[in-house]
Amino acid sequence: MPKVLILDDDPMMNEALANVVARLGHEPSCAFTLSEGLDLAREEAYDVVFLDVRLPDGNGLEALPSLRAGPGAPEVIIITGYGDPDGAELAVKNGAWDYIQKPSSMGRMSLALSRALQYRAEKTVRPGPMVLKREGIVGASLRLNEALERLAQASQTEGNVLIEGETGTGKELLARAVHENSPRAGRRFVVVDCAALPESLVESILFGHEKGAFTGADRAHEGLIQQAHGGTLFLDEVGELPLPVQKAFLRAVQERRFRPVGSDREIGVDFRLIAATNRDLERMAQEGRFRKDLLYRLRTHFIQAPPLRERREDIRELAVYHVNRLCERYGTETKGFSPEFFEALSLYEWPGNVRELFNTMEEALAAAGDEPTLYPYHLPIALRARVARSSVENHEEGLPAPSSPSGPLEQGPLPTLKAFREEAERRYLQRLWHRTGASRKEMCRVSGLSRTRLFELLKKHGIPS
Repeated sequence: MPKVLILDDDPMMNEALANVVARLGHEPSCAFTLSEGLDLAREEAYDVVFLDVRLPDGNGLEALPSLRAGPGAPEVIIITGYGDPDGAELAVKNGAWDYIQKPSSMGRMSLALSRALQYRAEKTVRPGPMVLKREGIVGASLRLNEALERLAQASQTEGNVLIEGETGTGKELLARAVHENSPRAGRRFVVVDCAALPESLVESILFGHEKGAFTGADRAHEGLIQQAHGGTLFLDEVGELPLPVQKAFLRAVQERRFRPVGSDREIGVDFRLIAATNRDLERMAQEGRFRKDLLYRLRTHFIQAPPLRERREDIRELAVYHVNRLCERYGTETKGFSPEFFEALSLYEWPGNVRELFNTMEEALAAAGDEPTLYPYHLPIALRARVARSSVENHEEGLPAPSSPSGPLEQGPLPTLKAFREEAERRYLQRLWHRTGASRKEMCRVSGLSRTRLFELLKKHGIPS
């Protein structure tokens, strides 16, 4: 029997939805707060969660990834009385099944529930997930797995693929993985760095040219599109393509035919197109800086490359992977890692993402020299300074410091021993949460607490779990 969790602070809504769920032959559970709902979602394998946005103890949208990471990996249907276009977009991007604005009929709610359960039932009878070739793609976080799931889907078709992500998130690695897992694996993978193309020569580089097509063209030249014949063409930073070239390229994408510069005949070509960008192409299209028709053609499949700050649980594995790879390359002994080294990495925001992490590991390895273990001291000074500064800025006001023997007593009443212990416990858990990147497994390891006791304390102090 499918299990459905209803997470809403309105008792009447909870009761009404629970009745609908029960009449449909499913098992309902209700929660009135976010923390209560998260606890239930960790304990039970739910199939569907109805999630309100504004809850007494937090925002439902922020908890959406945690709910979907539960044992049942449930489909989440957002229900809210406060319509918000940005919230709706965020919900869908974070994997929500549907976004329903209250008031809405119970028929609308039950239809969304039925469709979500139908999807799950069909998914269970499909063949098992394909084993992906993912060379260089390291990690097992929820956000990375979502990207890999879309990658697997895209690799089994011939449709165009658009990969969006910040600089340094590994967009080219994802593109190569699409190619290596597709029927075109083993054939050419041609990379075009659109940001590095000289505007005056971009058409010639992409489409090729005939001898004498322009001054200096003393021989015919085969363009990159033709070089990708039979394989995959990867346009990196596609948002940098000049508008006039976008028009010509659109026809090549649509018809798989193009005309070299200076030629009077068209050439047919067979290629798979993958494009990547760190820019907001949707906004650029609205502003007239990118062709809408080309954008629609590019994103038959869409993959979001997650920033490193949204997959902190992968930092440790990424760091170890790259350091071991560097040690092998340089022929040096494998390094050990102090716990504080990983703590420092987890506290940094990584604006340059995985690329910055890898460069940092290379600097740390060079600083360590022949020393067998990496410590925070081996990290770049700028990074350590940033971590120290942010930890102080983000830390809540601390407990009263004990007075020095020679100094005056601190102003204000001395707290009770119980209050002092409660505050110390809260501060410890906050530091533990930040230093481990909110990894439940790592928090248990560092603190020595059992999983159950850790959850109890996090809930007690209102810290996300």
